[in-house]
Amino acid sequence: MSQNAQASILGEIPPDQPVLIAGPTASGKSALALEIAETRGGVIVNADASQVYACWRVISARPDAGETARAPHLLYGHVAEQDLYSTGHWLREVAAILDTGARPIIVGGTGLYFRALTEGLVDIPATPLDVRTTADAMPLEALVAGLDPMTAARLDLDNRARAQRAWEVLRATGRGLAAWQDDTPAPLLPPEHCTRIAFDVSRDWLNARIVRRFDSMLAEGALDEVAAVFPRYDPSLPAHKAIGVPELMAHLRGDTSLDGARDAAIIATRQYAKRQRTWLRSKMGDWKKLAIP
Repeated sequence: MSQNAQASILGEIPPDQPVLIAGPTASGKSALALEIAETRGGVIVNADASQVYACWRVISARPDAGETARAPHLLYGHVAEQDLYSTGHWLREVAAILDTGARPIIVGGTGLYFRALTEGLVDIPATPLDVRTTADAMPLEALVAGLDPMTAARLDLDNRARAQRAWEVLRATGRGLAAWQDDTPAPLLPPEHCTRIAFDVSRDWLNARIVRRFDSMLAEGALDEVAAVFPRYDPSLPAHKAIGVPELMAHLRGDTSLDGARDAAIIATRQYAKRQRTWLRSKMGDWKKLAIP
């Protein structure tokens, strides 16, 4: 980020207002959050679904000890790897932080977290394990056929994850996902009560940073971190789906070379970043854009 762009952003942030910083992976948003916390005050709050897990620091690019010593950091590395952690869990923890009166600087790349925070989130009961197991074994066509018409009309029916989620909600609660969504409560942090910043970065600039960052992760011990989890690796656990983990696990199993795992992880990261950039541009059109060429 240029010094002029950073100075411009810092100058436009009201001193006591919560700050939301969204951006694709490896875009530098955490550095901006730290700069705001040090110069303007506040606590940095994680909004990245992988960085909540205690087992990953290097592979999730979680702030290191030097960074956390410079400003308070909350909701990082506080969830056990075997535990499920939903958007609802995150939102309840953010609500508790807001109740303390601290000024949050919420930073991350998980778009659903920001959407729930600023638009509201309906509290749908958790899916029972037997329903999830049944859904996992069903083909996409069967899941779609089992949806209620109102939900099906709103859904991307080619997206298996979303179709399965909708099917599970209907089976578990007897009520369609669309009906649940129509009862969404008021947001915890309405847009007019915070400063929202979205990193708008070019593909080539970001792709180069992704390569450099993954190589830095390997140099800092990412493989050792993943190897420590290898004996209990479960690819169905959300924590163990973090980008870079399946690829390095494949190397540890002997299925690929370290160079092959590195290349696969970089490709997966770039694909994830592309989805994040698409989300930011389609869902965060009214956020203040920080353009980086």
